Amino acid sequence: MQKKFILILLLALPIVIYLVFATATHNQLFLPTISKNNLELPQWKSLDGKPVVLKNKITILGFIGNDVIKNQGNVFNLNQKIYDKYVGFKDFQVVLIAQKSAELQVKELFEKLAGFTDNMSGYRFLFAEPEEIQTYYDSFHLKSKLSANGSTAEVIIIDKDINHRGRKGKNKEGKEEYRESYNTISAADLHNEMTDDVKILLREYRLALKRNKTKSDFRLHEKK
Repeated sequence: MQKKFILILLLALPIVIYLVFATATHNQLFLPTISKNNLELPQWKSLDGKPVVLKNKITILGFIGNDVIKNQGNVFNLNQKIYDKYVGFKDFQVVLIAQKSAELQVKELFEKLAGFTDNMSGYRFLFAEPEEIQTYYDSFHLKSKLSANGSTAEVIIIDKDINHRGRKGKNKEGKEEYRESYNTISAADLHNEMTDDVKILLREYRLALKRNKTKSDFRLHEKK
């Protein structure tokens, strides 16, 4: 009886810790879902020649078009405020989609980023034709639109089940809010809202792993 009580306590402990230490600025313990079952990435050419997928990855997804160098400041903001903080987490990646005509610009950008960032393993760059990129972008049904050069300063968060995550519902002040994307031009937007939301999503998965591990331990004890 005492062993069962201890195991139940261990199962509940991660949840209690999560509730105590959650530091979200909005009234959500789990990051809301904006849309479910989105399309997997097409098998486009990647910068390193390796396949890139969203499934089973926590992804920051962006569209950088064909004028990459002009808009590279947005990527550097994302790198400093988000990527550098979370690249150490398993299955975290930043996927940036560019037009095929911008491949040399992307290589130049990658080299510049490598000068500021030790671990570049979480960056994935893809190349496609403008029409292909537009079709894929439209599949998310976002409010923002791609520019004439196929880019946007907005990035979105995709979870391991290819669900689009963001903010939806009431915040701590009781006001309704909706956020489907994050503006990479704004360092404050990335540092405050997006940092917080990525942190919540990562905590979701950590909590799930702890629960599953505890349940496995509990079943092993039951068998004994």
